[in-house]
Amino acid sequence: MQRRPNILVTGTPGVGKTTFCQQLAEDLDLEHINVGKLISDESLFQEWDDELKCSIFDEDKVADRLNELLSSGGKLVDFHSCDFMEPSWFALVFVLRAETHIIYDRLAARHYSESKIQENVQSEIFQVLLDEATETFGEEKVTQLQSNVMDDLTTNIAVATQKYQAALGVACGQ
Repeated sequence: MQRRPNILVTGTPGVGKTTFCQQLAEDLDLEHINVGKLISDESLFQEWDDELKCSIFDEDKVADRLNELLSSGGKLVDFHSCDFMEPSWFALVFVLRAETHIIYDRLAARHYSESKIQENVQSEIFQVLLDEATETFGEEKVTQLQSNVMDDLTTNIAVATQKYQAALGVACGQ
């Protein structure tokens, strides 16, 4: 029996990755892996950045751990970085995008520092995560989804579900 495909959801902090993943994991019966939480829970970081008030994760440690977790399939991975990940791990990659004023407001509500908010807004303006995902996984695996309002969540779940069912058919040889 073939393993179920894995999905990656990436995007700038504040675009709604975790909300999207929680709903999609429930709908598709996938295990949601929030990589930020994994890094924190398993101490997969190198050091602490006092200026940005965040940990600097160890790409090798995270990649090794993800390789273990993803080997069985059926996983939904949620993270704001992906250029250290292996293309073979994922059948589908969704990049969530949002308007910069929405990202600003969401991050301010989380009490991010002004410098961290500006860094993430700039990342979205220059589509850093979309380019990173496309370069790492190829255009054929990457789907860009707008995530500005709750109606977008419903639409995005429908798109992701349809693409996953198609990928599931391919993985099972249908």
